[in-house]
Formats: sequence, C-alpha cells, structure tokens
Amino acid sequence: MIDLLRQEVALASTWVVKLGTRVLTDSQGRLDRHRIDQLARQVHRLHQHGRRVVLVSSGAVAAGMARLGLQHRPLDIPQLQAIAAVGQAHLVEAYEEAFGRFGIHVAQVLLTAEDVQHRTRYLNVRNTLLALLRHGVVPVVNENDTVSVEELQTTFGDNDRLAALVTTLLQGPLLVLLSDVEGLYDGPPEEPGSKVIPTVTCLDESIFALAQDRKGSLSKGGMASKLAAAHLAGSVGENCIIASGRDPQVLLKILRGEPVGTLILPQANQVPAWKRWIGFTARPRGKLLLDPGAVAAVVRQGCSLLAAGVTEVQGNFAKGDVVRLCNAQGEELARGLVNYPADQLRRIRGLKSHQIAAALGHCPYEEVIHRDNLVLTTSAASAARK
Repeated sequence: MIDLLRQEVALASTWVVKLGTRVLTDSQGRLDRHRIDQLARQVHRLHQHGRRVVLVSSGAVAAGMARLGLQHRPLDIPQLQAIAAVGQAHLVEAYEEAFGRFGIHVAQVLLTAEDVQHRTRYLNVRNTLLALLRHGVVPVVNENDTVSVEELQTTFGDNDRLAALVTTLLQGPLLVLLSDVEGLYDGPPEEPGSKVIPTVTCLDESIFALAQDRKGSLSKGGMASKLAAAHLAGSVGENCIIASGRDPQVLLKILRGEPVGTLILPQANQVPAWKRWIGFTARPRGKLLLDPGAVAAVVRQGCSLLAAGVTEVQGNFAKGDVVRLCNAQGEELARGLVNYPADQLRRIRGLKSHQIAAALGHCPYEEVIHRDNLVLTTSAASAARK
C-alpha cells in the first residue's frame, strides 16, 4: 500500500539516516556485517534514484568492545574513549568494504558539540558535508568519543540528537531514525494490543508520554531521545521517520512511500540556514526576561527586541552571543544574537532607545536583538502567538 503523503516526504533529495547500536550489532554485541551489507545495497539504490545520503552511525563502542573481547561496557570515561577509538576504525573499515562493492566511497566525519556551536566551525562542517555529497560520497558521521566529555559540554548526549543537528545543517532533508523497534507504539510495545502509530501531526505531551525506554549495555538512545530528535528537526521544518533498521528493505520501502514506521510531521515551516544555527544549534550564553509587551511584540508581531522590554539579564555574555528570550515565568520563547554584552545590557534594560546614549555614552544599536537575528523556538512561543 502506498501513502501519498509519504511519497511526497520521500522526495527529499538528501536523507540523514541514523543507525542505532542495536541495528548494527548482532546478539553477541559484535558488528553485524550482513546488516551493513544490506544497508549499503539500499543506499546504492537510493543513489540510483537521485537521493544523497548522510549516515549518522552509532556502534563504535560496541565494535571496540568486540575487538578487545570485553563483555561489559566500562563506566569510566578514559576506558570508553579508548574503546571508541579502537571501534571507530573497525566500524569505518566495515562501511568502506560494504559500500565499496557498489563503487561508493565513504568518509569518516567525527564531531563534537563545539563543532556546531561555533559559527565558523559549523559552516566548515556544513560545507564539508555538502562537498562530499556532491562527489557522491556517503559521509559517516559520529561523535568524536575520544575527546567528547559531558563535563566539558562537548558531547551531543546521544546520536539521535546528533542526527537531528546534522539535519538542521542541511536544507530540506528527511531524517530517518533506524532502531530495533518498528516505530512509536500507542502503548507498551511488549503488549499484544499495542500498535505502531503511523503518523504524528503534533508532538505534544501525550506523544512524549508514549515513549517506552529501556536501558541496555551498549545503546544510549531510546524512544524519548528519538522523539526529542524529531522535535528538533521538526522545529526547523523537516520530516522524520522512526522505523526498524532490522528490516532489510526499510529504506527502499520509505522511498516507495510505503507506510513503515512512524512519520512525524514538522512542527513549523522551514527555517533559513542562518536562523537554524541561532535557534537550534548554538549554545545560549545567557537569558533575558521580557515584559508582556515585549513578548507580544517579538512573538506575535515579529518585531525586534528593544531594551525597554528587558526586565532581567542573566549570565555573562559578549556582543554577538546567542541568548534565550523568556517570559516572566522563565519559559523560553525565542533565541537571538545580542547586540550588547551583559554588563552594558544590565545598565540599559528597561530604557527607551533614545535614553541608551545617556546611559552608555553612545548608542551603537537601537535594538538589543534585531528581528533578522531572532528565532522563535518553543511551543510556549506558539501558544503566545495565538
């Protein structure tokens, strides 16, 4: 059975396909070469149909554990980083061998969160991915586990989020999250009466409540992280499909428009590349609380943020940093590039634009954040817009 909506979704020229650890490993926790071969065959067919594919691949730690003969995942960071270094080489070797049979080259792209939070590095990553795709190469993206440390805020958290961030780098892609589950179920997956939800049109609290996560020795992500990734991609206007990577034809079924897995429709219109980075990739360095008038002006009227509407300044940030814009209750509504450093903004908050020069000795900008550098980000903003 063909679904016309899914046929339209599958027309995306670029696909970001995330592969979970449970998809890439067998029952013994070792790399499943047969499944990687099946993946390569499907990507080859996608290439023949004019689709470009970026893989976001888990499996480095699992591959390293198998290569070193370890039965249990270590808990300390240096051990995990060493295992990932061993496994990453094994993982890319497996991809190169499988894709090479179809004349397709792969390229290893290892990222940390800092690579997408810093604007210049973000553009470098984007340009590299686009150049690889133009050459018909399949980028294999993974977190650089050997240097990513959560305490230093250089980690993405899990590869579902990494895949969503890669999706925001590329204009108009389809995000496909492949795991060992068929999709999002309307009840506990193990119960006989539970069914896969074919389409989600609104990612609200009732949908997130359906996430049934289970912890394993190898995998970090779960359904909750996949829904969060779908929400991130949907916030910039991109579609997401959650499906089983253990189906040897899953990508081809998606290409044909067959109703496999769960299709999650975007929660917003497509966002320009510049605003994607501001609103959904860069790490905010501070927070501004706004009065009701400023909330209405920014959210409902699409205006710039003026100093008069700022009631409180939190954090220490520089001119040009990304900051959160929140209502009086602290709920985030938007993010933007700020024109004033924190110390100056504390001196001019609540002032009219014509009073700024008297307070600072000069007035370089009438706006605290210009509307061209401002992005609405959350459901709270959607509610305020109504």
